[in-house]
Amino acid sequence: MDEFREMAIDRLRALAGHGVPRAAGVNAVLNTVPNTVLVGLAGRGIQASRSPIMHEREGARLGIPFRYVLIDFDALGLKDSGIGAVVRAAAELGFAGLNITHPFKQTVIPALDELSPEAESIGAVNTVVIRDGRCFGHNTDSWGFAESLRQARPALPIGRVVQFGAGGAGAAVAHALDGLGVGELVIVDRSPERAEALADRLGRHSSHAFKASQAVEEKLEWAEGIVNATPVGMANYPGTPFLPELLSAQHWVADIVYFPEDTELLRVARATGCRTVPGSGMAVYQAVRAFELFTGARPDASTMTEHFRAA
Repeated sequence: MDEFREMAIDRLRALAGHGVPRAAGVNAVLNTVPNTVLVGLAGRGIQASRSPIMHEREGARLGIPFRYVLIDFDALGLKDSGIGAVVRAAAELGFAGLNITHPFKQTVIPALDELSPEAESIGAVNTVVIRDGRCFGHNTDSWGFAESLRQARPALPIGRVVQFGAGGAGAAVAHALDGLGVGELVIVDRSPERAEALADRLGRHSSHAFKASQAVEEKLEWAEGIVNATPVGMANYPGTPFLPELLSAQHWVADIVYFPEDTELLRVARATGCRTVPGSGMAVYQAVRAFELFTGARPDASTMTEHFRAA
């Protein structure tokens, strides 16, 4: 474990401090710009992420020195088991927080000191705020996804929805749909047990109906809306989460993947006549709330959308 910790500290110091000597530490760089807010994104295959540009440009607009680094476990050669060491290293090096993405939104939880009520209810964390060496887990994905659906005009029918994915992002999306008043949500996952567990957990605290199923063709024929809450569609996971010929014009389709923004699923859905909701909305709105948690300053969603587009 100490070996993981030392490796994580070295990797994060190099990212944040551009290879300054260990004795100097990351503060040697940060102190050149007082009150710099240092944040990182921990995940795999994240080199195309637009989070650094969104956060740094909004920080500059508000007069807040902001540094956002990518902690890409693929690029850094880190094992999944090192996520706890990365969180602890970030705390030691003076990070203000971390965003957490695939595949760590659930496995990061044991490394945290406390969870917000929403993160605890969802069982997944995408934002870690670090204060005085303590790590607090939040979930801004759920609000971000809900806001992206609320912005759709005309309003999307959510009486019958099928969601693919029951991992960390899937838990946040299902929680959002519950809050929006979904009539019935059917959850499909490559692990039937994981889908069952999420449906059961949601059903215990809601008046809405949650079910797990593997009958994809039957449920898509029944559905009004479809949500992809899996990483399928990302550059490292090409394709679609189900056979695209099962789509029809009766469906609306939302995707949480935002790089690329125009996923194969969304392209096929548009060609079929479906209304579509890209993952960029969730990406921007979750970042809006995360920025406020990191800095205490209120960002502007419209300008953060402009930052996202500029990337």
